[in-house]
Amino acid sequence: MSKPIKTPKTTAEHTLFAVFEEDAAGAVAGLTPVQAAFLSLKGFTGKAGALVIVPDETGVKAWLGLGSRAAYTPMTFRGLPAQLPKGTWTLIYDKSLDSHAIHVAWGLGAYSFTRYKSAASAGEVQLADTHLSDAERAAIAIEVRAHSLARDLVNTPANDMGPSDIEAAARRIAQTHNADISVIYGDDLLRENYPAVHAVGRAAGSDHQPCFIEISWMPAGGDDTLPAVVLIGKGVAFDTGGLNIKGGAGMGLMKKDMGGAAHALALAEWVMATQLPMRLHVLIPAVENAISGNAFRPGDIIASRAGLSIEIGNTDAEGRLILADALARAGELAPALTLDFATLTGAARVALGPEVIPFYTDDEDVARRLEVAAIAQYDPLWRMPLWKGYDPALDSDIADVRNDPAGWAQGGSVTAALFLQRFAPKTGAWVHFDIYAWNPRGRAGWPVGAEAQTLRAVYQLLKSY
Repeated sequence: MSKPIKTPKTTAEHTLFAVFEEDAAGAVAGLTPVQAAFLSLKGFTGKAGALVIVPDETGVKAWLGLGSRAAYTPMTFRGLPAQLPKGTWTLIYDKSLDSHAIHVAWGLGAYSFTRYKSAASAGEVQLADTHLSDAERAAIAIEVRAHSLARDLVNTPANDMGPSDIEAAARRIAQTHNADISVIYGDDLLRENYPAVHAVGRAAGSDHQPCFIEISWMPAGGDDTLPAVVLIGKGVAFDTGGLNIKGGAGMGLMKKDMGGAAHALALAEWVMATQLPMRLHVLIPAVENAISGNAFRPGDIIASRAGLSIEIGNTDAEGRLILADALARAGELAPALTLDFATLTGAARVALGPEVIPFYTDDEDVARRLEVAAIAQYDPLWRMPLWKGYDPALDSDIADVRNDPAGWAQGGSVTAALFLQRFAPKTGAWVHFDIYAWNPRGRAGWPVGAEAQTLRAVYQLLKSY
């Protein structure tokens, strides 16, 4: 876990000055001639992300450019833990800036995944700020911990993050926050009417048997008058593509196909830790999409909890199948709000790339709230259309719906969302997030590997409920 904040009683060793472009010239002019000349030689103008470490007889000093005020983002601070010399840093900055956001960004940048390293890197880069109250420090730590949890789960390879390991993570969260948890395994999924989850996961065998995880929680003193909120996460621990097997390149990152489950669990942990007033339900269908003699096949017709039959055109479109059963279960809980998270389509990346996350909803109020929260939290989301003109692409000649839309519709992320909409609860609002959960390029603060996406924006939405 990252440690974004040093306790205030610890004396900071180094000083970091953060300045906007508009203020850089004046700030540099107030330095000693040697330091001013050094910054000038380095070409420091306050450009966003520019970092200059300045020698000083009283300790190390560093200057960070924040860019123009109009384009400022606290995420500029995220790269610092990977760039600054180890030690504890005091931050000198414009106090009109949101200190909470700065410290969260620092904490996100301090994350590292060391589970499989024989030796952890020596030293830490920590940030001290005596302006924070204990309550603020606690809130920042909870927020950073939620992001780290999602990234840890996604970074863990499938040999240590199978369906049973996803279940174990869910049980730890439930136990920590005194929540109820139930799990349905293997062939019991058929008896309990989760046929689509069973069909996708049955080929993995007894060692990686599929399961359906349900967590229920409400804050201390809560009752049934609180709104019901359902979080659903796609938990495909590894996706071979099934009999429509992926190529080697396509299979290389499939340990992250449980990223939706990781995000739902991390968000649930954040909600529970901060005691948001709601009746929270977390639904995780956890499977491995494997290949064996009993794997489901192209051309099969499978049942679903909602009572709709599904024609299988492509076994690599399995995530929407397990989500269909989870969405049907969500509808039985009469939710005010249902949110599902899934690493669902490559088409979403073609549309918006790896960093901007598309979301789908037909609730205008929720859409506006999410758009505002995404901007306020520097957590990029973009609303995509549930375009009804593409809905006929899901029609089947021999079943109620097909899992691979007809090619003429082309918009793969849109048609996947339209498929899910057929199973979504009829009460309350429903939002689908087609996340990526991964940084494909490495840079300071954003190493190649798991990334937590949508959490800050969605948490702000949940606070408003």
